[in-house]
Amino acid sequence: MERAQLETRVGWSAAHKALLAREKEYTRLGDEIAQQRRELPWVQVEKEYRFDTDDGTKTLVELFDGRTQLAVYHFMFGPSYLAGDPPNSSIADAVNGILPHLHARDVTVLFVSQAPVEKLQAYKQRMGWSFPWVSAANTEFNIDLGFSERTLDWLTPEVRAVLPPIVARNAREAGTEVVHYLTESPGFSAFAVDDGAVYLTYTTTARGVEFLMSYYAVLDRMPKGRDEGDDWQIWLRRHDEYEGV
Repeated sequence: MERAQLETRVGWSAAHKALLAREKEYTRLGDEIAQQRRELPWVQVEKEYRFDTDDGTKTLVELFDGRTQLAVYHFMFGPSYLAGDPPNSSIADAVNGILPHLHARDVTVLFVSQAPVEKLQAYKQRMGWSFPWVSAANTEFNIDLGFSERTLDWLTPEVRAVLPPIVARNAREAGTEVVHYLTESPGFSAFAVDDGAVYLTYTTTARGVEFLMSYYAVLDRMPKGRDEGDDWQIWLRRHDEYEGV
């Protein structure tokens, strides 16, 4: 571990005070951006999507479960996958424990994937999760939102040659090939229901979902930081696969 320059307590306090000033600026900026998210115009979801759930087929409005807000995580678990990969599984770990708090604020949380619901149920049972996890295998929900693809015309040999190591690792962990693994993308979507109509209010993907990876916020405040280097997320394991921790 690289060691920062040693300093007296007085010197450290001055540096710390300067850092705190920047952190407060960052917090205020975050508040402003959060307000901008809330002020985004809503777009009505007009297509009738039907999802396979633990309790049979349900429409999108039925997934709200009586609440007016719906938070959806698009978990990468395609039809050919045998398991969820470690990064997506780590997000599920982080979200699973906060369900009661979100429910108390009128938010229903669920996960959606392209795999058949039976595969999702089996993996959910292994990992000990309690959130609802529905299958969009028989609907175009994930495709319309841009988190699943039917074809990968962009995946040329040149592109495959420069893919980060995490892609091949995650494909192996999911029990599928890279070309099938990359038909799915991680994402977060927010919906609201008003007078029976459902609206899309926000969506993000890629590093935009890091707010769900709460361990990163902790690591960012530790001396070693994320300590990933070029091996981005390679260290991640499913919570039942870490050794000696």
